[in-house]
Amino acid sequence: MTVERGVRLMAAFVILLSFALAHYLSPNWLWLTAFVGINLLQSAFPNWCPAMSIFRAMGMKDANCGTTQ
Repeated sequence: MTVERGVRLMAAFVILLSFALAHYLSPNWLWLTAFVGINLLQSAFPNWCPAMSIFRAMGMKDANCGTTQ
């Protein structure tokens, strides 16, 4: 799995989890959904988010490793 796919997988999981928590426990959990959305939005510009650093530290590779640009 690549860093980029890992970020998308983690974001999707956290969003679905926060929707379930908001439905069953408290609507305040939707703030977590908003946080993930804002983080994804800001990561589109510099192509960096905190999860990418964590996944790289875990040994995941970038999708464009070995290609020239």
